[in-house]
Amino acid sequence: MFEKILIANRGEIALRVICACKELGIRTAAVYSEADRHSLHTRFADEAICIGPAKSARSYLDVAAVISAAEITNAQAIHPGYGFLSENADFAEVCETSGLKFIGPKPEIIRKMGQKQLARTAMKEGGVPILPGSEGILQSPEEALELGEQIGYPVMIKASAGGGGRGMRVVRSAEELPALMAQAQNEAAAAFSCGDLYMEKLVENPRHIEFQILADEHGNVEVLGERECSIQRRHQKLIEESPSVAVNQELRERISANLKAALSKIGYSNAGTVEFLMGADGNLHFIEVNARIQVEHPVTEFVTGVDLVKAQIRIADGQTLDQILPTRKGFKLRGHAIECRINAEHPDTFTPSPGTITGLNLPGGAGVRVDTAAYQGGVIPPYYDSLVAKLIVHGTDRTEAIARMKRALSMFVVEGIHTSIPLHLRILDHPDFISGNIDTGFMARAGFMPEKK
Repeated sequence: MFEKILIANRGEIALRVICACKELGIRTAAVYSEADRHSLHTRFADEAICIGPAKSARSYLDVAAVISAAEITNAQAIHPGYGFLSENADFAEVCETSGLKFIGPKPEIIRKMGQKQLARTAMKEGGVPILPGSEGILQSPEEALELGEQIGYPVMIKASAGGGGRGMRVVRSAEELPALMAQAQNEAAAAFSCGDLYMEKLVENPRHIEFQILADEHGNVEVLGERECSIQRRHQKLIEESPSVAVNQELRERISANLKAALSKIGYSNAGTVEFLMGADGNLHFIEVNARIQVEHPVTEFVTGVDLVKAQIRIADGQTLDQILPTRKGFKLRGHAIECRINAEHPDTFTPSPGTITGLNLPGGAGVRVDTAAYQGGVIPPYYDSLVAKLIVHGTDRTEAIARMKRALSMFVVEGIHTSIPLHLRILDHPDFISGNIDTGFMARAGFMPEKK
């Protein structure tokens, strides 16, 4: 087992990795920017090193600074968390050439999964259902127009290297396709230094459902159920839960079998999430692979009893899934879990609300977990993601989980900044959420999105 791991991240995920390492008896080294000098991950790691100023481009995204920190602290491996360098194939490659174990998939797999059209092809070859669309990168507006007529409007133009809703355009007619394609291409080139686009049939107001996978370095793959992530605004998730009320056991087993075959074939290893859209017909269609740990991984940990971060580290150490998941042949989901992302933003307008936390009370009790790096007197800086905490609950069923989440939210106090807690309470009280009648159009349909001026 590794003696020391460097954590190339910040905030709650850095603390989450520190917790896993402490339980495995592994020492940790933290990196931090000048803005995070007093953050909790610098306090609870065994050592911490400053790697640059507040702006992430000159600190957390600075590959040379992160590698230097690992060498200075004599770390043997690097855990990238999520975001920042977690899906950067070049960084994973530099780790390998520097003699550092990258705790994640191999660089060539990250690169392949990062090019969404390549990932789509790989999944199709493995028998995973995909949406009708282009077989490769769109070469011209004329090709896109021809394909649009074949698969039928509306369609979605998407950036091959994209994410977070950038480089995406909904096209409802042939007349508007050339202009929207140009917009998507320009946006993708600016955001990802790659203007490649592909096309998929648009599923109107789908459910967003993702499957958690673990794969060892010996060809074994396990699927640990699914998460429902349909409560979103502007393509950003707000609430996640597991299992999904829309996925029955037959569908779960069929998709899991498809994923095991496809991921084993491409040589995937470590943790990952495979995302799908579900239309009104109840069919799932692949959209992308996130080759890292997800923000919402705790809901899967609650319903499976598997510590996913410890599993990542043990896989990187060369252990097999049979060693890590000794009961996987009798694997069953247990109860129901829900996660609310508590963000530093106004609950009505979604405008950011950085600042100093002047008062804080974290909820507790049976079945309640809070993953956070926040503390009273701590600062939520304006330079990074607005996540303050993840509140996760577990119940014997969905009804109990909702009641437990409402109780926990009502006891969660954050003073000095605005948070999304009031919005979460309104969502959980909505009849459609309670009944499970949700999709990615829920926020707008329920009147929770601010009006555009």
